[in-house]
Amino acid sequence: MRPVRSSVLCRLLPAPYSLALRSLVLVLLCITPHCQAVQAENVTVLEGGTAQISCRLQNYDGSIVVIQNPRRQTLFFNGTRALKDDRFQMVLFTQRLVRITLTNVSVSDEGGYFCQLYTDSTHHQVATLSVLVPPETPTVEVKQEAVEGGEAELTCVSPRSKPAATLRWMRKGREIAGVVSLQDNGKTFSVSSTIRIPVERKDDGAALSCEAFHPALNGQKRIRHYRLDVYFAPTVRIVPPAGILREGDSLTLTCSVTGNPLPRNTQWSKINDTLPERAEISGTTLQISRLSQSHNGTYLCQAQNDYGRAADHYTLLVYDNVSVTTMVPSTPTPTTPPITSHSTTPTLLPPTLALDPEDPGAVVETHSAVPYAVIGGVLALLVFTVICVLIVTIWCSVRQKGSYRTREPILAWY
Repeated sequence: MRPVRSSVLCRLLPAPYSLALRSLVLVLLCITPHCQAVQAENVTVLEGGTAQISCRLQNYDGSIVVIQNPRRQTLFFNGTRALKDDRFQMVLFTQRLVRITLTNVSVSDEGGYFCQLYTDSTHHQVATLSVLVPPETPTVEVKQEAVEGGEAELTCVSPRSKPAATLRWMRKGREIAGVVSLQDNGKTFSVSSTIRIPVERKDDGAALSCEAFHPALNGQKRIRHYRLDVYFAPTVRIVPPAGILREGDSLTLTCSVTGNPLPRNTQWSKINDTLPERAEISGTTLQISRLSQSHNGTYLCQAQNDYGRAADHYTLLVYDNVSVTTMVPSTPTPTTPPITSHSTTPTLLPPTLALDPEDPGAVVETHSAVPYAVIGGVLALLVFTVICVLIVTIWCSVRQKGSYRTREPILAWY
């Protein structure tokens, strides 16, 4: 009995059979040592990488081997280059294996590569090349500005990937649900995810992130970090000086301003009057040297940005400088000049005033070391004690007189 030739077997297979099934049947039915067959392996590679396309031969006897691209252009004819594309290289040609490489792979290279073996009939297998396009780090687009009391609308965009990337918004470890949009660009996909979140002043600078997942990243992710930029009206606070201001002192007021955007300029003014001639403004600071009571009044600091304005005021009260000088006249002698001296007799001053030891003629304000509350308490206790003593004394006196009157009739009877 004559062996069945492979060409006859291939023609006996019905047309509806797929190429893979026909090849499998062909291999199973090839029971003679002269049966030849070819097998191909599918390949998946990242864009920009190198793909290896292999054709495995069975019982190869030197027949013609042809490799074609998805457009059915012949790349190699029995190991000889047929298409002038240096990205394709023949790296192996044996009786068992034919292998070519394709460098700098792009999505346009995708498709089926034909491994064809020409014998009495043509055998061929298709190696499917799949190209993965991992996403770049996504970008964040501001669709609506975040204003205090309103909403922020942010869109995370992954412009190119294959297959489509998966996007996820995160804040403080929690996912924020977004509206996903997918656009087919032919070979690749564009994906976006949009969120709307209410914002307050405290949310300014809050950290968010957009994460992109893709099979080509092997479990890793691409992350775009973003900080909320919340716009709000300014706040103004004047930092007052410490202590009491007297004539001759210097005044420094600092205007502390916040806001987003931060106001570029601050305005100093005096209510119902103009600023003193000696007033100097440097940035947010107002300085007035050699104060006098004519400088008394209310000073105003104002700031403004695109979202509102604010102001704060400070009322200045300058006190007098009180000084007392006493002179004791002396009788001059012919040989000595007149002598001027400060009186050694203590001068009666109010409790809060005293003489300055360095300048006996000056009177400065003093503060009692004993709190007024303690003094008042002691006085109240003394008054209470006196009243109690008076009450006890009166009571004892009245009782003694009553006892005397009771005994007087008894003495008279005796």
